Amino acid sequence: MWLVRPAQLSDLEGIRTLVSDLTGQLSTTLPETEEGLAEKIGLSARSFSGELGPEAGQRFLFVLEHRERGGIAGVAGIDGRAGNGQPFYNYRRDALIHASHELGVSRRVEVLYSSHALTDRTLLGAFAIAPELRGTEAFELLSRARLLFIAGHRNWFTDDMVVEIQGVSCATGEVPFWDSLGRHFFNMDFETADRYSGMLSKTFIAELMPPNPIYVTLLTDAAQRALGQPHPATLDTIELFKQEGFHAGSYVDIFDGGPVLEARTDHLKTLVTSHCKKLHSGEPTASETCLLASGERAAFRCTVAAISETLDDAVKASLEVLKVLACSSGDDIRVAPL
Repeated sequence: MWLVRPAQLSDLEGIRTLVSDLTGQLSTTLPETEEGLAEKIGLSARSFSGELGPEAGQRFLFVLEHRERGGIAGVAGIDGRAGNGQPFYNYRRDALIHASHELGVSRRVEVLYSSHALTDRTLLGAFAIAPELRGTEAFELLSRARLLFIAGHRNWFTDDMVVEIQGVSCATGEVPFWDSLGRHFFNMDFETADRYSGMLSKTFIAELMPPNPIYVTLLTDAAQRALGQPHPATLDTIELFKQEGFHAGSYVDIFDGGPVLEARTDHLKTLVTSHCKKLHSGEPTASETCLLASGERAAFRCTVAAISETLDDAVKASLEVLKVLACSSGDDIRVAPL
């Protein structure tokens, strides 16, 4: 069975191996160094414990593990507040109308404005999963477990949520949007800039990016085509988020031009359809496969399993499920349909 739980320091090597194996495929904001990962996990542990409040830079990191085989097969994160006290930069897409009455010419020109309007919204990120699990129940479990955690700790999170989707890159390593714009001001390749954005404060972005509007027509054709487009490998991720209620707004990632999805937290499918139920031990009959979450804070556990409802409006699952969730018969859990 698959289990999503808070990351622990003992998971460090497993996370590091996963991130290293994915290098060159989809990018992640997780550091590859032992010191960087240890710092991330330590911050996450303080967030789960409640030592850090909602206004004190809460950052949560979850891991996906197989209970029988062991090992870390995925990670996913939540930033309680995007930026964590620093500006959270994106580009906002807009347009200007250039017109001449004398020439009878009127043209709409797309423009990018540097913006930090999404700062302090709850941010989903740090997602990485073994490639063979994409599109499986484990993939959905890892992504949606975060939303069940938010449902159970609603006062820790904001009314609006965002998630950045990785933009277009080439098999040869080029990132069209970055190569046409950011590289000229940062004097570094995309991978280096992206790594710095996950390690350092965002002050360097404000210091190096041009403060003036960017005319999209001045970018290369490849960059214009890439603007607001997701990396092909993220299409299953986008579909899952759209099913939840996320939509692409007017913002794009400041580095690769990928779309930024937005949603109202309380309108998300997982929050709307999840309910608290009593859990009892027993083999389910006429079963339905659901997401099941137990525990609060650092004791949070989430899995996907078959359950059936009882006559007293509780749910019944196998003893193995109770063990995975660290539950006793009669404990409260949160249930959400797949």
